[in-house]
Amino acid sequence: MAVTDLRPFILDVPDFPKPGIVFKDFTPLLADPRALALAVELMANPFRGMNVDLVVGAESRGFIFGIAIAQALSAGFVPVRKPGKLPRKVRAVDYSLEYGKDRLEIHADAILPKRRVLVVDDLLATGGTLNACCDMVRQADAYIVGTAVLIELLALKGRARVESYGSVHAVLRL
Repeated sequence: MAVTDLRPFILDVPDFPKPGIVFKDFTPLLADPRALALAVELMANPFRGMNVDLVVGAESRGFIFGIAIAQALSAGFVPVRKPGKLPRKVRAVDYSLEYGKDRLEIHADAILPKRRVLVVDDLLATGGTLNACCDMVRQADAYIVGTAVLIELLALKGRARVESYGSVHAVLRL
């Protein structure tokens, strides 16, 4: 049987990781090969034919979709990591997220100038993580073809923080 709606595969977990946050758990989607394949295709399809050189994915859930989307687009993948995880010289950005502050890093030589980059994550909430990733791509003098997420939380209005970088594609807008 074909999967045509991904919403049943997203579970709400109240008060995680802290009180007042409703976490969107997409691990049931990962466990179903049909749902996972559909999610990757729906995230990748708007960027087919756009000559994407690299997909950038934020730790850790952005890795899950980023690598699959990179493969679907015949592009390379660049991991964006939390501090202290990369062994060579890094480029870093400090940012705010919906429940605190954080820092992201990439290898300083991971993205060459003028490369065409798609930035991917699992969720767009306040836009802090995607904005930080886009900042690092721009610091590398690369071109952002757009951003793609599985889920956008409309009430948090994160799209406004990242749409200046290019098209924002969300499979599910909740």
